[in-house]
Amino acid sequence: MWLGLSITPLYRQDWLLENVLVLPFIVGFALTFRRFPFSRVSTTLIFLFLCLHEIGAHYTYSLVPYDRWLEHFTGRPLDSIFGWQRNQYDRFVHFCFGLLLAYPIREIFVRVAQARGFWAYYLPLDVTMACSMLFELIEWGAAVAFGGDLGAAYLGTQGDPWDAHKDMALATLGAILAMLLTALINLRFQRDFAREWAESLRVKGKRPLGEEEIRRMMKP
Repeated sequence: MWLGLSITPLYRQDWLLENVLVLPFIVGFALTFRRFPFSRVSTTLIFLFLCLHEIGAHYTYSLVPYDRWLEHFTGRPLDSIFGWQRNQYDRFVHFCFGLLLAYPIREIFVRVAQARGFWAYYLPLDVTMACSMLFELIEWGAAVAFGGDLGAAYLGTQGDPWDAHKDMALATLGAILAMLLTALINLRFQRDFAREWAESLRVKGKRPLGEEEIRRMMKP
């Protein structure tokens, strides 16, 4: 799919920018596959997100013709149904960023950091929000660095001054829904769900840290 969509993209320079972060991600994924093989669920979710991203990279996010596709299959464009005045594909992908990637992030926390209970749901949400914020900062920096039509195409605000805020909010909403669904499934099938949740919120270390810990470390 990547090879197919790399042929004659709508705006080659924007396509290159959109794939700058994809290449190291795929390389890292391949290099760590044997040491940390993701579940089929996580791998499928990552694959779906990358497919959506590559469609956006091929057309540039603000010009993906989803409205024309839906009109061809259903006879009515989606934008006219909801009264949208802008291309919503970038909003959809930001939502899917949280919805599709929060679970693979959770798998890392559970299997590597051994996160349990409350923290096994909160930390993936937190990291998803942080990654969404970091990407918006990268977009801003790239738009300032390149400027002109390329910067505008990569940023893709379509004239909305609150574009970055809405994108981060949608990614957060997607991650919340993913973690709620995961929690509901675990609540249904995990016998010690309530006990694990309560145990995760219990204070394990009675001694305070901060200056107290520094004082202990400095003692001969």
